[in-house]
This record gives sequence, C-alpha cells and structure tokens, in this order.
Amino acid sequence: MNAVISTRPVNDVNEIKKYAIRNAVESVTCAEPSVYGEGNKRTVALWDFGAKENIVRELVKRGCKVIRVPASYTAEQILALNPDGLMLTNGPGDPAENVGIIGNIKKLAGKLPVFGICLGHQLFALAMGGKTKKMKYGHRGTNQPVKNLETGRVYISSQNHGYEVINESVQSVGKISFVNANDNTCEGVDYDDMNAFTVQFHPEACSGPLDASYLFDRFIANMDKGGKRNA
Repeated sequence: MNAVISTRPVNDVNEIKKYAIRNAVESVTCAEPSVYGEGNKRTVALWDFGAKENIVRELVKRGCKVIRVPASYTAEQILALNPDGLMLTNGPGDPAENVGIIGNIKKLAGKLPVFGICLGHQLFALAMGGKTKKMKYGHRGTNQPVKNLETGRVYISSQNHGYEVINESVQSVGKISFVNANDNTCEGVDYDDMNAFTVQFHPEACSGPLDASYLFDRFIANMDKGGKRNA
C-alpha cells in the first residue's frame, strides 16, 4: 500500500498512486563475488538477489563451498565457475521486472541442479513460462502454514512476500509440491526434468517444530546425483 507522510495536507494523490519500486534487486545484491566455506566436494553458485545469510550458513554447514555472485552475473559467468549446483535466493520487488535475470535462468535451466527460494522461486517459474501476480495482502510473518502435497504434512514457515506464482501457469512444466494451507496459493514447484525445485517460503528460517531445512539436504542429494551441466 502506497502512502505519504507530510506536515501539510496532500491534495494530489496521483503521484502516490503511481509510485512503484524500481530496480529493487540491484539495490540489495552484493557488489563483488565472495567465497564461503572450504568444502571440496560440492561447489554452489549462490545468485544473490538479496540473500539471507542463513542460506549461506546452511550450505556451508553441509560441506559446500559457496560462491556468492551479484545479480548482474550472466549465465556464462555462472557456468564458468564450474558449480555443482545453483542457488536462486530471496529478494525484493516485482519478480517480472527482472527480465535480464529471467533470460539468464532460461539458459541455465537443465544444465545444473537448481534450488530456488522466495524470489528465486518466482524467477524460475517465470523463466519456465509461468506467471506471477501481486497478492492483495501478501504473506508476512513466521507462522505461515504450508502443506506438502506428497506427504500431507503441514510445516510452519517464515514468509515475507507480496507476489505469488499462479498455480495453473506452471502445471504444464512442473509439479506443485507445496501450497499455503490458508489460501491454497503456490508454495513450491518441482521441475523433475530440470533437476530443479523451488519454494516460496524460507526453509533456512527455522520457524517451527517441523522445520523444512531438509530441503537443503534434498539439494545436496540432487547435486550428488549430478545435473545436466555438460548436456
């Protein structure tokens, strides 16, 4: 919701109505690449769209070497790092605005295992031909229930987003894995043919007794069985 704070009456609200955040990802991404961890078995390229630090910690804890790269990196630059997997991180703003990133994801899809979180989930869906839309209220807080459609188990998750992936738009290219137990919106998609999966919520946030941090273990397993990097 747009608003203005002023010491004087505001008679013209047109500028307020038209206001929109632009270049949100560019304003929060890292400026230069950086390396974390000393793992020599797996290397993860972490594409930083505004990444939460605990994503890095969860990967390093599992023996990964993490190369964090700016959002401006191209598909060719990421492949040149010779990673075993690609992490698409969370971040702010309208996902559809990131046309360049979406184009680079298209080039990378199927060439190496991918795990996307929050904005990364939305961007991968857009790269696969899916659609996103702005939500009326968004999902905020540490108590959003998400249901695993395969097991029926409900996890209490941490979320902070105002856009959603439209369920119907990705069902021809992927399988919906999680939905929000309150409003049935898309919370996760598996793209088995691409060795990729994404979730809207934050599995690194440890928000409930049945935490979904096991998704990082799934990403590790996907890297261990290999992707299509040389295809």
